[in-house]
Amino acid sequence: MGSQANVIGVSMVKFEKPGRNEPYEIMATKAIRGALADAGIDLSDVNQAYASYVYGDSTCGQTALYRVGMTGIPIINVNNNCSSGSTALYMARQAVESGVANCVLAFGFEEMKPGVIGDNWTDRTSPFQWLSNSFEELNPELPDGPVALKVFGAAGLEYLKKYDANLDIFGKVAIKSRKHAVNNPYSLFTQELQLDEVMNAPVIYPGLTRYMACPPTCGAAAVIVCSDQFAQKHNIHKAVKIVAQSMTTDMPDSISDSIHLVGSNMSARAAQAVFEKAGVEPSDIDVVELHDCFTPNEVITYEALGLCGEGEATKLINDGDNTYGGKYVINPSGGLMSKGHPLGATGLAQCTELVWQLRGDAGNRQVEGAKFALQHNLGLGGACVVTLYEKG
Repeated sequence: MGSQANVIGVSMVKFEKPGRNEPYEIMATKAIRGALADAGIDLSDVNQAYASYVYGDSTCGQTALYRVGMTGIPIINVNNNCSSGSTALYMARQAVESGVANCVLAFGFEEMKPGVIGDNWTDRTSPFQWLSNSFEELNPELPDGPVALKVFGAAGLEYLKKYDANLDIFGKVAIKSRKHAVNNPYSLFTQELQLDEVMNAPVIYPGLTRYMACPPTCGAAAVIVCSDQFAQKHNIHKAVKIVAQSMTTDMPDSISDSIHLVGSNMSARAAQAVFEKAGVEPSDIDVVELHDCFTPNEVITYEALGLCGEGEATKLINDGDNTYGGKYVINPSGGLMSKGHPLGATGLAQCTELVWQLRGDAGNRQVEGAKFALQHNLGLGGACVVTLYEKG
């Protein structure tokens, strides 16, 4: 490691439902300009840029950044499914730590269509084919459906069966997330939910109701990462440290059961690597933004990240240890469930929320005294990025 990587500028636009959004390049431009202003620097100070998105042609990143300015720097376009934003952040952090660059911009955006995510390219092998095949082998009794619905639905059912848990834990997580979102002006949904609303909502797949799945969303976010030397030179005093970061992909055990099929093992390996590198324990964490594309995945991820023991998520939820006044505040932004999930922007929006929390700039959703923040961003197909931040 050559240099400490710090986050010095963050910004995002309010996420919107498909059809209500501005074009991707406009959303991205607003986020980029916001991050530059937050950092107090100019685009000419940036050495490299990484643009994350899933639904778009090549060099969309250039189209977006060129609206802010053309400075001749390398612009790398990143697509790593739902973890694209954190992958861009991962690459920005590597560039700074290695000494290749002193100041790097990571920005992400997405224009999504209404409805469930499906394959765009039907004339070639789907990157989700192995997931579908594994699902069918593990769950021959469950119906077919869109890949995300069926694999996360199956994982939720397996969790309930394996640990003799009640389906209402998934509903309680949805209620918690929406309650947090009430205080987030950037959240798509800000109306509180009741348990009976969640449990009695239309079933979209066995074990999943409509309020247990995140909405397709459009939006953008941007983050600026720099070295200690750059921060000192520009008299920046509000930097948040990236203490440790790990990216993992699937291993053969990913197809051993439905819970691992949705990234539990990837998440556990990434979290373990981060905690070992940082010399920090899960109990040291104050605030978490994790990938709750479906509420069963939030429950599964509690255990994968070591926030509770195996099979202990029910107790953590019922004891209120996933919200204000408990052990951790998990998804103070409202998470993907309430804030929205524009794939390429999600990881950078998570980073933005955690930086605000560590700076003490999160308003009514502020986690008091937050020192350590943990981020978890997952993409089926697959990749998982876990990042640990420390207050500067």
